[in-house]
Amino acid sequence: MKKLDLFLLKYFINILSLSVAAFVGIYLLIDFFEKVDDFIEHHATATDYFVFFGNSIPFIISQILPLAILTTMVLTLGGLSRTNEITAMRACGISLWRIVKPLMAFTIVLSFCLLLLNEFALPWNNKQLNSLLKVKLKGKQQVQLTHSEIWYRSKNKIINIALAKPQTAQLQGVTVLFFDDTQRIEKRLDADLASYDGTGWLAPNLTERKFDCKTGDLLQTNEFTNKILQIDRDLESFSEHSNFNNELNFQQLAAMANKLEREGYDSTRQRVDMHNRISTPFTCLVMGFLGVPFALQRGRNSNIALGIGLSLGIGVLYFILQSLVTAFGYANAVPPFIAAWTTNFIFLLTGIWLLLNVNK
Repeated sequence: MKKLDLFLLKYFINILSLSVAAFVGIYLLIDFFEKVDDFIEHHATATDYFVFFGNSIPFIISQILPLAILTTMVLTLGGLSRTNEITAMRACGISLWRIVKPLMAFTIVLSFCLLLLNEFALPWNNKQLNSLLKVKLKGKQQVQLTHSEIWYRSKNKIINIALAKPQTAQLQGVTVLFFDDTQRIEKRLDADLASYDGTGWLAPNLTERKFDCKTGDLLQTNEFTNKILQIDRDLESFSEHSNFNNELNFQQLAAMANKLEREGYDSTRQRVDMHNRISTPFTCLVMGFLGVPFALQRGRNSNIALGIGLSLGIGVLYFILQSLVTAFGYANAVPPFIAAWTTNFIFLLTGIWLLLNVNK
């Protein structure tokens, strides 16, 4: 039986390697041509290109690995069925589960490897990519992101934002510090909420504090309503910053969500992304399992073109459904855990149902 396992694994790994290489190559080629104008316009160096490719590949692998596993499972079992090798194994008394077991075991290993990649490597890779594409190539000002806040400097101001919610055009927990020429604080603005009205950020309630630049003593406190905040950034800028959750791993997202909740802010988006860090790697296992009945139902009629087309169709359907459920999660229409795991659960049930029909 060990020889059978090695034969199946070798066959599976060879096809998986080709599938991953093909998907990564296509993805990277399309992504690069979308961004090549920025590289040329800003006179990118050879190091910039290496940084882009080196940090893009791990991210791309994490995105396409479930689809590659599905394609590989369909092509592996479909190819063995087409050459009657599955039939020969079944005739020797080897069960379908025994044939699939080493492939599923290897898929579980890949799921855990992807989990480790998402937790330890991808946050750093994404940070390097964001720095290259947003700051160095596009010349945008560096924004410092802590676990729960956005910090940036603009002329004589330092702006701190506890939470940016571009989907609702709102900023929560905004503080603007003004400094004089000697870098001493002279004024502070605080707003619990600011909404973008198309031209600027309007704070329903604003507190202004003025300080003595020499002694630091508080001189005056004023309260305003419906006051425009002096933030020189539009809604699109914070839409980009909302994607910086990809620089955080599961533990950092959990800490960020907990802190936001303690401070009274909405942490739904962070909770959804946190659960996605765990659910996404196990999509590999679900796709591998789903590929078994799809491959065996075709039997000797299986072919490469059909297998690839079927895999791509399932992958597109999965992506659409996952994006839809995640959007519901971000909108707080469903709990974060449900938003992260629903699509995997649906596809797993579909695979079980199809596999039961194959056995019959």
